[in-house]
Amino acid sequence: MPRPRLDLPVFLPAFGIAVLVASILVLMPQQAEIWASDMMSFVTGQFGWLFVIFGFGTFVFALWLAFGRFGQVKLSRTDEPPEYSELSWAAMMFSAGIGIGLVSWSFVEPIYYLSTPPLNIEPNSASAAEWGHMYSLFHWSFVPWALYAVPSVAVAYMLYVSRRSFLRVSEVCRPLIGRHADGWAGKVIDTLIILGLIGGAGTSLGLGVPLVSALTTSLLGIEESLLTQLGVIGLWTLIFGISAYKGLKAGIRILSDINIYLAVLLVLLVLLAGPTVFILSLSASSLGLMLDSFTRISFWLDPIRQGGFPDAWTLFYWAWWIAYAPLMGLFFGRISRGRTIRQMVLGIMLWGSLGCIAFLSICGAYALELELSGKLAVTELLNSHGIPATVVAIVQTLPFSQLVMAAFTLLSFVFLATTLDSSAYVLASISTRNLSGEQEPAKANRLAWAFALAMIAIGLLFANGLDTVKSLTIILALPLTLILFLIFRSLLRALDNDFGRRVRKTALVVETTNEELQQNG
Repeated sequence: MPRPRLDLPVFLPAFGIAVLVASILVLMPQQAEIWASDMMSFVTGQFGWLFVIFGFGTFVFALWLAFGRFGQVKLSRTDEPPEYSELSWAAMMFSAGIGIGLVSWSFVEPIYYLSTPPLNIEPNSASAAEWGHMYSLFHWSFVPWALYAVPSVAVAYMLYVSRRSFLRVSEVCRPLIGRHADGWAGKVIDTLIILGLIGGAGTSLGLGVPLVSALTTSLLGIEESLLTQLGVIGLWTLIFGISAYKGLKAGIRILSDINIYLAVLLVLLVLLAGPTVFILSLSASSLGLMLDSFTRISFWLDPIRQGGFPDAWTLFYWAWWIAYAPLMGLFFGRISRGRTIRQMVLGIMLWGSLGCIAFLSICGAYALELELSGKLAVTELLNSHGIPATVVAIVQTLPFSQLVMAAFTLLSFVFLATTLDSSAYVLASISTRNLSGEQEPAKANRLAWAFALAMIAIGLLFANGLDTVKSLTIILALPLTLILFLIFRSLLRALDNDFGRRVRKTALVVETTNEELQQNG
């Protein structure tokens, strides 16, 4: 088999796109924001129905993969055990799949919904608090992780069953598009994947860097400035650059294992230090409310009153997950050798959903209790100072606040590093030829993408371009729904070609003898 090597026709345009995005954010921030805002309004207004149908359809399809006739298909050609332990596998997926966004939103998302609730509920009412807490769980659980799970199965099948030598989405689509995967169609698919990845990663960067900077400056007792934010980016780049250089087993896995233990410890601290009974009661209530209303809220678009809640929240989140889904498919698929389709789908959906629900329900309930009891004016802080300052203020209400602040800062650093680390890893894989599932892209290639993502972070910092990148994420998610559909159809075709006759269920009948026929006749 030929040795892996840099694929310049893919690497150069893709790397150029990353540099171009960073340059536009710095040089033309206002023009980019206006254009992106107009396009986002058009996409959400005209295609919101597509996002919600696609999200729910993917959730149903993922369940069918797990419990249907192909659920026991093993993602390997041998009877080998899984490459990674259940804990390390879940930790890498959780850290890469949600990253810094979970820390950014876990305390404040229910607070936003309290004053601007869904379903035309009265603002700042008891119902607004209950539905607001529930909606944050809905936005981070079953549908998002289903969007990650299905392309992950397709990638793992392509790598470890079909044994294709390119870790690219165009290669995953080969069962459907055939030789066109090597031509312009394949190039278009991979380019759109890279654009979506840059948009999704840019949103994570725009949320993460200010939060980490605010936590760090508060911990050190210094004033936040552009210099401190650049220092945060420098340290963060060093962490995830080293991790990207080390690779999966020596870098990303170790960071993820550290992070999962730290996340569990901090969530338990918030639960035990806060109003424990209130947190558990509200969390149980929200879980029941979500299960009871799951179908309704999955399709709610507010078409008559057009209050804007689905556009600003549900459609943005679904677009964010769709933009990240091919990336997560490539990364999760790469680390899932040796599992069955059922184990993989249920593992991704259950581990990811349970982790997000635990984090969001506990932190969100704690912030709501502070607001509702009057201990901290969270809504006022959020409106006047933004997310980073509000998160810092909430963490400071906990016992041993300086120690907890240090732990949250470390958690945020590593969450941000692992998300962008996996992004750099996949970008390097896309731009490498002849890369099998057992091999890793070149270290220099991984480092190049690590620094390209750091440049985007700096561009966002100078341009204050988070809203622009959020808009671009929604815009880019529209063509990615078509690519994800191609991935789903390609997976079905590959499974049917390889296993269809073996696992197809036939109708079963009880054989009737001639004597029985004569007796009944």
